[in-house]
Amino acid sequence: MQISNRNIQIPAIVGLVVFSLLTIVQTIPDKPLLLAERFIYNGGWIQVTIITLYSILLSYNMQFRDRRSKWRIYSWVLFTVVFYSQLVLGLCADSLFLLTGKLHVPVPAVILAGPLYRFSSWFMIILFFSTVLIAGPAWCSHLCYFGSLDAVASRAGSVKRDRKSGIIPVVKYSSLLIIVVVALVLRLVRASSGASTLLAILTGVVGLLVISLISLRKGAMFHCTHYCPIGTIVNHIKYISPFRFGFTSDCTKCNACIKGCSYMALNEKAVKSGKVDITCTYCGDCLNYCRHKGLGYVFAGLSPEVSEKLWIIVTVSLHTLFLAVARI
Repeated sequence: MQISNRNIQIPAIVGLVVFSLLTIVQTIPDKPLLLAERFIYNGGWIQVTIITLYSILLSYNMQFRDRRSKWRIYSWVLFTVVFYSQLVLGLCADSLFLLTGKLHVPVPAVILAGPLYRFSSWFMIILFFSTVLIAGPAWCSHLCYFGSLDAVASRAGSVKRDRKSGIIPVVKYSSLLIIVVVALVLRLVRASSGASTLLAILTGVVGLLVISLISLRKGAMFHCTHYCPIGTIVNHIKYISPFRFGFTSDCTKCNACIKGCSYMALNEKAVKSGKVDITCTYCGDCLNYCRHKGLGYVFAGLSPEVSEKLWIIVTVSLHTLFLAVARI
């Protein structure tokens, strides 16, 4: 396989960005943030090197549309495995595997419900909004430690998606409302941390049931598009990011793109109207099915081609940085 100079531009930029930022993470904080540094003196530099090489490999493959979908899932599942493995090791082996030494229930709903219940611990909220500002809805297609399970289930399920169906608003917004109301009620009645933790765990269990019973059967990411409150919030606040994704004037209304969408953002109604549904995460899986340049990225005044490259650089860099430092 021949590698052209054009194909190494994106990996080179991503590698430089990741190495530079992880160098700051390795050298400035007093408390080691990189896991290897906690166990081996200067081991953080080994981790920086490995993560940088990984970012180069991932971004190289992500720039090819026919590979992007698979590599996105590979990297997303890897992030989930690393994240939850560190939790298990932190609980069963050594607390050094835990970033703060303190625990929260690692399900997406807690990002919202936790601060509402405690009215403190705003770090995850700040991180969440900052990520959406930089990369729009990439949180729901590259960065969430729970969403990859939904992605795997949807791909293992039926591929015969209903071309006419889309999201079910009453389910989607009811899930968000329930999470918010329960968190506020727990705060008002001053529920114990044990009770709130139990409900958080139950929320995660119900999420797993939605994935295994609905997403798997529908062949679509029902958990992320309907059950997850963070996903619903992302759907609406993603517009604070300058990135956009949608149909172009070259769309022929052939509906070929529908097969590539797991987020229920593409269906016959959406294609006919020329507007993707609100659940679109800009993942780009559909691009490999479009033969007419009928879909594309937009960033400020840049061309779709350059906007797409910038999207890859931003999302892969964020994913890699999250992989390196995101722990319980």
